[in-house]
Amino acid sequence: MPGLSPRRRLLVLAICCMSLLIVSLDNTVLNVALPSMRREFGASVSGMQWTIDAYTLVLASLLILSGSVADRIGRRRVFRTGLIVFTLGSVLCSMAPGLGWLVAFRMVQAVGGSMLNPVAMSIIANVFTDPRERARAIGVWGGVVGISLAAGPLVGGVLVETVGWRSIFWVNLPVGLAALLLTWLFVPESRAPRPRRTDPVGQLLVIGVLGPLTYAIIEGAVIGWGSPLIVSLVLVAVASLIGLVRYERRHPEPLIDPRFFRSAPFSGATAIAVCGFAALGGFLFLNTLYLQDVRGLSALHAGLWMLPMAAMTFVFAPLSGRLVGSRGPRLPLLVAGPAMAACAVLFAAFDAGSSVPLLFGGYVLFGIGFGLVNAPITNTAVSGMPRSQAGVASAVASTSRQVGTSLGVAVIGAVLTAGAARGASETAGFVDASRPAWWIIAGCGAAIAALGALTTGSWARETARRAAVRLEAEDTRREAVGSRS
Repeated sequence: MPGLSPRRRLLVLAICCMSLLIVSLDNTVLNVALPSMRREFGASVSGMQWTIDAYTLVLASLLILSGSVADRIGRRRVFRTGLIVFTLGSVLCSMAPGLGWLVAFRMVQAVGGSMLNPVAMSIIANVFTDPRERARAIGVWGGVVGISLAAGPLVGGVLVETVGWRSIFWVNLPVGLAALLLTWLFVPESRAPRPRRTDPVGQLLVIGVLGPLTYAIIEGAVIGWGSPLIVSLVLVAVASLIGLVRYERRHPEPLIDPRFFRSAPFSGATAIAVCGFAALGGFLFLNTLYLQDVRGLSALHAGLWMLPMAAMTFVFAPLSGRLVGSRGPRLPLLVAGPAMAACAVLFAAFDAGSSVPLLFGGYVLFGIGFGLVNAPITNTAVSGMPRSQAGVASAVASTSRQVGTSLGVAVIGAVLTAGAARGASETAGFVDASRPAWWIIAGCGAAIAALGALTTGSWARETARRAAVRLEAEDTRREAVGSRS
């Protein structure tokens, strides 16, 4: 953004990173606390899945809407509102009297969270206009995920062991209030020159796809895949997806702009985000249950075991940002996918949990892979797009992340539930029940590498250039027509 000093831009980046910290920290802290919640509420595996997926589903459903609204009424205004709602939701979660209430309050948190990360990324894209500076800023942004992964298990473990699981939601209060004050003082307001109208029909269709599909995956393993309810939900999701594609193609200002997907790098980044965060969601869910329920570790010791993965993410996320800025996204993606796949293969084929060196090596590999994958996703999502649509473009990438997390937790949990139904216990049989889940995560890593190779070459860059030119031309033409009318 013109007129801002380098120090002011760095301060804005720090404030935006604070919002990412509380959202990411909330998820990692929650994973460590899942076994304690499960014991207090007497919940099943599917109940624990809902404490995660209720949040990510609402988040995924509203991210694009929040980005569009922020482009229209002001990004700082929406960002501040998100901080207030998220902090309030955290207070409510800490007071939940039962599992149902906790799931409901997590949805309140998600409403606030939907106004944070995509809007913060839009603010960063408008403040750091130089491509190299923006890539480095996004690398720092990705490094915050590493901080949350490192701090979350430790903070969560200490709080669960000393105070109780409810205290994990208190961590968001001081950070949220500090970010709110600093935003009011230092973050400049910005809007899109020609903001898009809201698309309520498209919004409802997105909810119609994500909600029934996730419910069917989570509960299908419990009540039966062929039950009338599950079949009906799958049909609703398919019908909503068909309706969404057809409707958005005809809508003059759609919620999900199909024009973005003319760019092969953007389409690839969207698919990579789904694969990468599905692998992360499944990885965290599996290891939380394994370390505490199978190995019998306390929440604190389980958090310590996760440190190698978190440390590697912290180190490689900013390195990935620098690589993207200097050499493009291809190299980080080609390393990230195989690293994540290799981690999963160690667990699926070599029983990494039975050997401390293999377990440590698996965590290191996954941390390297996940640390490298995030910056290419974010940078590709906003580069090549008009800055006037930065909020919407970054929201599509953020939505893909949340959809991936939801699907990862839903599918991995369903695999574990199916294994338990076949007679595998939650102790000795956990390894056998989780083996198919690790192969799914390995497939996600392989898909990241393949998509990275396919969507970062010269052909893909040419599609991005043509898409950007057409977007600019079409937006200019629409703006001219609007001004004449």
